[in-house]
Order: sequence, then C-alpha cells, then structure tokens
Amino acid sequence: MKYDVLIIGSGPAGLGAAFHLVENRPELTILIIEKNKISSGGLRNDCKQNYTFPIGFPVDIWSEKQAYKYLPIVQKHLMPDIKPKGNLEKYKKRASQSGVRLIEIEQSHVGTDRAVVLIHDLIERLNDLGVKISTEEEVKEVGLKSVCTNKRDIEYKQIILAPGRGGFSFLQHIMDTLEVPYIDNTLDIGIRVEMIADNYSIIEDYYDPKFLFEDKVRTFCTNSGAAYVVKERYDSYFSVNGHSLSNERKRNNLANFAMLKTIRLTDPVASGHEFAAILGLSAMQLGGGLPLMQRVGDFRMGKRSKKETFNLDLYNFKPTLNATPGDLALAIPAKILRDIWKSMKKLDTIVPGVLHPSTIMYYPEIKTYANKPQFIDNYFQAKDGVYLCGDGAGTSRGITAAWCSGIRCAEGILKEYGVEL
Repeated sequence: MKYDVLIIGSGPAGLGAAFHLVENRPELTILIIEKNKISSGGLRNDCKQNYTFPIGFPVDIWSEKQAYKYLPIVQKHLMPDIKPKGNLEKYKKRASQSGVRLIEIEQSHVGTDRAVVLIHDLIERLNDLGVKISTEEEVKEVGLKSVCTNKRDIEYKQIILAPGRGGFSFLQHIMDTLEVPYIDNTLDIGIRVEMIADNYSIIEDYYDPKFLFEDKVRTFCTNSGAAYVVKERYDSYFSVNGHSLSNERKRNNLANFAMLKTIRLTDPVASGHEFAAILGLSAMQLGGGLPLMQRVGDFRMGKRSKKETFNLDLYNFKPTLNATPGDLALAIPAKILRDIWKSMKKLDTIVPGVLHPSTIMYYPEIKTYANKPQFIDNYFQAKDGVYLCGDGAGTSRGITAAWCSGIRCAEGILKEYGVEL
C-alpha cells in the first residue's frame, strides 16, 4: 500500500496537517494511523484551547508573527467559544507587587465529555474530504519511505510523525532508527493543587488563569465546575492531571490546577525522560503504587498527611483522586519543592484562599514532551521527507500550538508540490 502522505497520530498536530494538506491539494492520498480507538491526549482529555502567543509555543522555534499566521486557521476548524474575562485589574496589581505576571489569553474549553463529539466531527469532515483514517493500528518501525505496523507494511512519499506527548518514547526510538539528532534535557515537574472553588475566586472572572512566577514556575491547566484530578499511566509510573467536564454536567464546586517548574538538565544527566522516570518511580514507591497527596495544613506543620487527617473539621471536601496520603517533602527534590512552595505563597497573596488547610497537593505531575530534534528546514523536516510535530516533538505545548505545528509541516510538503502559502 502506498500513500503520498502518511501521518502518525490523530491528535491536533496530525489533524491540523491533514486538513491543511487536503484543503490545498485534494488529489493527495493521505492516511492517518492512530493506535487508539479515538484520538487521545489533550484533544480528548478536557480539550482546553489557548489562542494567544506565546502560550503553547516554544519561543526558540516560534515567532509571534508565525503563530498568528496559523491560529486563525485553527479557529476556523475548531470553532471555539471564547471564554469571557473581566475584573482582572486587582489580580494584576497584586501579582505585580509580588513580582508575578498574570497573562491574559483568549481561551476556550470543550470538556472531557464533549471532546469526543468534537473529535468525531473532525474525523468525519476529513473522511468526507477523502482522507483515510485507520484506528487501532500501531506503528512498530519507521524506515525511509516505508513503515511497518501491527497489521501491514505501508510505503509513503512523505511522512509526518505527530505522536503527541504520550508518544515521547516512541518518537525517540524512531529518531534513533532514522539517525535524527535530538536532545532530551528539558521537562516540567510539579504538583496538582485541588481546592474548593470559592478559595480560588479568580476563576469566576478568568477560566484558566496563567500566572508566571520567578524560578521558571507557572500555573497550568486550571479546571473548575465539574473538575477532577486523574492519574495517567506513563511507561513505569503514574502522573497526575486535571480534567473538567462541560457545563452540561453537574458541578462539584471544586477547582484544580498544576504548579509546574521547568527544569533544564546539564551534564552529566543526559535524558529528561529518564530523570522523570526516576522521580515517578520514587513517588510510586512511597505511595504504594499510587500518586501521593498531602493537605496544605499538614505540610505547613511539617507533618505527613494520613487517612485520618482527611476527616478533620478543617478538611472540608473529599479528594477526587484515589491517592496515598503522605509527605511530599520525601518525594520532591528540595530545590523544586522550595521554588513551587514559594510560588504558592505568592499566589495566596494574589488570590487569598489558595493555602487553606484543606487544599490538597498531589504529586507527581510531570510533563515529558520536550524532545528537541535537529530540523533541516523551517517546516520541522528532520530528514528528507520526514517531518516531526506536536508536543512529542517539542514543537508545541498544547492543542492549538500543536495544530499550528502540523500546518507548518503541511506547508513544507505543499511546497514540494508547488503550493506556496
């Protein structure tokens, strides 16, 4: 079987590339391969979309001009309902007094339950345009001009590898096979914070507040309304994450968000992915196979949380994730914990209530999506006819930027066919 363009992964990067290709050269034969039953990752889970540079765009490979060239194309396909914002001046003033930045962005939220509908709609539109999609098919090996899956061998003229953050290790294997140089020395390590929604009042005016602290700490992925903390399986450990359902679902009046610190490793530590696995396994050992959680009240007193302490009068809501009560200070490296805790204290002066004794801190939340391939052109081409994009390839950090990176790959392929955009 032979195709003009083979796309590995049906997340936002893969979908963005497919739409851009078929809309500009409808005669191209295009196949998308997806190992799951349905697109996974951020598009499937919560589906939060940001439409403001630089959120989601690694600034070393993206300019503001490039981002705003593609973001309107993303909006045309995803048709977002932009969340309103207001009454932010008091929070900006408080943040400025603490040396913190509050970034206002255009954002939309679909919800985990409604994301499936959106994905099915996108896939149906691609089918109508002639793009073939094969689900539950897993790529085993990628060669120059051919791939081997669990079902067949396929030849291609051009390939776009867009496996997403979950395909971090898979992409490294393929880059090693194809001799694509890359570095893997950056990752985000942090906690997920859960509280009563009233204790994070800013969400009434700004759905997903973006606070930037010193020491490369930031808030990330706020969820409210029908909000839940969940665990995600990585290669050898669980990481925590946050989901929220659409406004159609019953509210639980909780909120959660991540506090992440970006780490850039230097010699002799070569792999951020391996470092993340060490930290994740350590947390699993302390948690008896589950993530850890600790109440702020216990942490401030230097005590580990126990099952019994989650039932005292100050602890006025139940955790939404089944995690092990414990002591985060035993699991998180001291420098990382110190910087995150300092940022949380500043956040509590901006939005009083964050450090209520009942607030829960879950660990680990680790983002290992910062592969940095060496590209040979501006279209994220790594070898002749081989393009890499999306969170797994380090070209984005989020749905909209991933879609944009897929468009950049598509433009590189279209250029080969004489289409200049």
